[in-house]
Amino acid sequence: MSEKRLYTKEHEWVVVKGSIARIGVSDYAQNELGDIVFVELPSVGDVVEEGEGFAVLESVKAVSDVYAPVSGRVVAVNEALEDSPELINESPLDEGWIAEIEIDDTAQVGDLMSEQEYMEYLKGV
Repeated sequence: MSEKRLYTKEHEWVVVKGSIARIGVSDYAQNELGDIVFVELPSVGDVVEEGEGFAVLESVKAVSDVYAPVSGRVVAVNEALEDSPELINESPLDEGWIAEIEIDDTAQVGDLMSEQEYMEYLKGV
């Protein structure tokens, strides 16, 4: 069974397990950004607010914020990205995850789009 992946309009994805949300960027986002050359990760323990930039992706084309899809505290970061930022391009939905956040208010998860809703949203982008 595949994990239920949810999406934001800013092209982040979220997989929620209990009160922990694993966050990354969608395949669409990594494709639009081009080759990722640097990732600025948040620190474990950082408190983030829904909609606030909490990580930065630098590509050959642009520098882009990654926005927190939920509010909470960062409990893990993908340290592999420090040496291998290209994982976001190669495996955006798996090995290229960015951080895990302990969710303050799980009701915020209800604001996210299903994969099908996200695919419909992309048609209008």
